[in-house]
Amino acid sequence: MKTTLVAVFLYIFVIHAYGQQKLGTIKGKIADSTTRLTLEYANVTLLEATTGKTVNGTLTNDKGAFVLANLKPGLYTLKIDFLGYELKSIASIPIRNDKFTYDAGIIYLTPQSHALTEVVVTAKAPIVRNKVDRVVYQVGNDVTLQGGVATDVLKKVPQVTVDMDGNVELQGNTGIRFLINGKPSSMFGSSLSDALASIPASQIKSVEAITSPGAKYDAQGTAGIINIILKDNKMEGLNGNVSLSGGSKLENGSINLNLHHKNLGVNLFISGNEQLRSATPSSQTRTTYDSIGRPSTGLSQHGEADLTRKAYKSGFGINWDISKTSSLSGGLSYDHLQKRLVGTTDQIQQIYDLATGGIDSASSYRQSDSRSNIHSVDWNIAYQKKFDQPGRQLDLTYDASFGSPNTSYSQYQVYQGEVNPFSGTTSMNPGHDRQQNLSIDYVHPVNAELTMEAGLKTSLQDLANMVTAQRLDPEFDHYVSDPSQSYNFAYKMNIYAAYISASFPLFHYLNVIAGTRYEYTHVRLNYGNIVVPSYGNWVPSAIISHQFSNNQLVKLAYTHRLERPDNELNPFLDLSDPYNITTGNPLLKPEISNNFELGYSKDFTGGGNMYIAFTERINSNDIKTYTAYYPTYQIGDSVYHQVSITNRRNIGTEYNTGMLITSSVPITKALNIRENLMIFNRHVVNQFDGGNKTDGINYRLNMNVSYQFQNDLVAEAFGEYKSSFNSIQGKQPQSISYTIAIKKQILHKNVSLGIIATNPFNKYVNQLTTINTARYISSTFRQIPYRSFGISLSYQFGKMMIKDDKEKEKSYLNSLPSF
Repeated sequence: MKTTLVAVFLYIFVIHAYGQQKLGTIKGKIADSTTRLTLEYANVTLLEATTGKTVNGTLTNDKGAFVLANLKPGLYTLKIDFLGYELKSIASIPIRNDKFTYDAGIIYLTPQSHALTEVVVTAKAPIVRNKVDRVVYQVGNDVTLQGGVATDVLKKVPQVTVDMDGNVELQGNTGIRFLINGKPSSMFGSSLSDALASIPASQIKSVEAITSPGAKYDAQGTAGIINIILKDNKMEGLNGNVSLSGGSKLENGSINLNLHHKNLGVNLFISGNEQLRSATPSSQTRTTYDSIGRPSTGLSQHGEADLTRKAYKSGFGINWDISKTSSLSGGLSYDHLQKRLVGTTDQIQQIYDLATGGIDSASSYRQSDSRSNIHSVDWNIAYQKKFDQPGRQLDLTYDASFGSPNTSYSQYQVYQGEVNPFSGTTSMNPGHDRQQNLSIDYVHPVNAELTMEAGLKTSLQDLANMVTAQRLDPEFDHYVSDPSQSYNFAYKMNIYAAYISASFPLFHYLNVIAGTRYEYTHVRLNYGNIVVPSYGNWVPSAIISHQFSNNQLVKLAYTHRLERPDNELNPFLDLSDPYNITTGNPLLKPEISNNFELGYSKDFTGGGNMYIAFTERINSNDIKTYTAYYPTYQIGDSVYHQVSITNRRNIGTEYNTGMLITSSVPITKALNIRENLMIFNRHVVNQFDGGNKTDGINYRLNMNVSYQFQNDLVAEAFGEYKSSFNSIQGKQPQSISYTIAIKKQILHKNVSLGIIATNPFNKYVNQLTTINTARYISSTFRQIPYRSFGISLSYQFGKMMIKDDKEKEKSYLNSLPSF
């Protein structure tokens, strides 16, 4: 069925493209006349020269480029409009039978010569924008994100889903490379969900979900890349904003200050949040069977765990325009995150006597305390040189991230009716995660149609941990060192990369972006006798697209991606639940992915858009979580009975076939609806269970409805549903959540007051996870506290100014300006 659909889609694509190839195209770029920087989201309108009738229109992309396709022969007038710039018109543009393509080159807009004091910018960019290799979500004034965090933002991004535990998928795949402002951070290393929960939504400007990364991007991330772009206002003058929120579950606060004077810009920020204590009830039932299917052991657990989380982030960024053609930028940030999970669990362990049918049982309770924290310092510096030839550019970048993660746990067990514990363990796992990247990128337009890009990059990562463990000696009621669980772990990975890519038209109606990247990976693992050989990978990528009339585009994309394990290699044993042990796997191999995407996008007049796509992702050495049951399991001198061991393994091969439909539709000037529907079929060949095959369809749907009332009042509702799906060993749970919010702007729209409620009629989101194998059945039921109420306050202030040409010209100095 999927082959037929793709064949039909390709047939329509070819026939339609062939039928349109004799129509004309007008293309060009829009830039600032003084800074020579390209302008994103500029309005481009095409009119018939004789009648003045509008025949086409579009917005410039992130490189300031535009394309107006499928134009009949004739004379046209081009109009360009952008906030803060004078209107530009180009008349008598010909499309002739002997010349179907008109290249307008770079069109420069002149800034308006007046100052905008205490300005309130009312022009809005599209909330969702589909680009040829990615989808961009503009956070803007999203009402339901008031007082939220990055996890809440990602739920709104098309093609992205987030489960109740904060785990993120892009087009149904968890292998995502996360970046902040285009750069990696060690804060994502130890716990991605915790790191995302530490970033207030008020700090985020936009999110890019890059599903078809080109050769310029690192190969890491089989699903693609998610780039979180933080706020940085580049308007001239001093401005800023303050955001505060409080509620029953989460408290947030952030401050942003921006100063741009002459050729120097500085951005300062600080934010913090706290997830208030919340209790999660949970229970587990587990039964094991002998070789002929008779129950042999049983386990019943139920308890409650209290979670608290705190985080803060601060830093600054600086940008210096050395001249019209060169600039220097840099930044420094500090992150701190800490989490604590304290719980008490009642346990009943049962052993069935198969000969007599009797049951021996033992009741006990367990007290556990798990903690984690990380300190991370990130910094970067970048130099950019633009040449006289438009589009020719050189970039030199260095960025680094030094993190100090630390995790620990302690637990003890006491038989019911007893006072002293019969078992207990403690462990501490301090370490460091140091990452450094140095890159050089060069863009060279060979001619009006062919642009070449090339670059080199070196990435260095150094992970280390020093684990110290103790176990309880019940005879003397004190803890003694446990050498079998105490060890040093070191992992160093150096990646040396080079790439080349090109963008060019093909057959007069296709646009091609194609390239290849080579990455050589050298790994040193200091643990036991494990040796990881060095390896090299060619990483090709290609996007073929065709733009129809009325802002329609069809694309076919292919990418080859990798997922290199890092923190999962640490064999650290988490014994906070001694019946369900989790550990790392130093034998993990890189996951390899081949991804295909066939998509159609359309932008509507008035700001709406839609995107429909078919995807196919094929992962070999597929990395997934796997649970194995052991009647007895020995760790050093300690023997654990009736335990499950969970870690990450190279399972086999996964085929993930999907269909995506996303849209943003302005029903009226006041009413806007956005939806995101994804349907996937996973086919997994599991090499650990005798070549077992797993098939399962799962789907995700979310919808956002917003309405703008008069008097600067806006209301919004957001709901999402994620179906259950078959995993390689059982079933993962479904989830449903919803949020409603209102926001009122006052004091000339400088102050916003908001009220938000999440799942107001349901205290918990119930989650049932099952594992079902031939010898082992487990059901885990959790009640995640999700209901919350909150209020928010935000205030924006400052003066912003757009200067005229002469004043701006004076600001380019070869030294830092004085204030």
